[in-house]
Amino acid sequence: MEDKLTQVLVAIDAANSEDPNREVDENGAEHPVALLYGLRMTAELDRLFGEDVPDVLKIACRGQHVERWILKRSDYPEGRAGYLAWRRDQGRAHGERLAGFMADAGYSTEECDRVGVLLRKEGLRRDTEVQMLEDTICMVFLKWYFADFAQKHPTDKVVNIVAKTSRKMSQSARHRVLEEFDLPEDLALAVKAA
Repeated sequence: MEDKLTQVLVAIDAANSEDPNREVDENGAEHPVALLYGLRMTAELDRLFGEDVPDVLKIACRGQHVERWILKRSDYPEGRAGYLAWRRDQGRAHGERLAGFMADAGYSTEECDRVGVLLRKEGLRRDTEVQMLEDTICMVFLKWYFADFAQKHPTDKVVNIVAKTSRKMSQSARHRVLEEFDLPEDLALAVKAA
């Protein structure tokens, strides 16, 4: 019989395997986008913080984009307000979906509620686990998605996004970015300024 954590991770991966959108990984293999993102989040969480982190944080990382394709960005108004509404609704939907998986596996009501807190990033900068999740998200973005993003946007927007991303990260994570990534000078300055 599977332990509770394994049961939830398997449920998340099964749900994310239904993502109709596809992405090719660094080895040339094609995967559902949400599934690949979740696997990358788990790998990065383990790399950054080791495997000895609470189950709820592991679940939040793996399921941060659970069934993300269901709520379409195009169903929301253009602009910042529409984007923020979409992000808010995604966080709620992901938290509810993960809480359901967790309840089915036998996690407590408090643990099920906690995963929503993490996904909504309540207490960022004050809550250690929320900050760990945010640092993982930012590192995954920089490691696997930033280059593609940077090619599609003007330099000033890219620098602004890097600055905003850096401000959300812990100081130790910002130091790791500067050590681990070969950033152009303007982007490195944006990280340092944060």
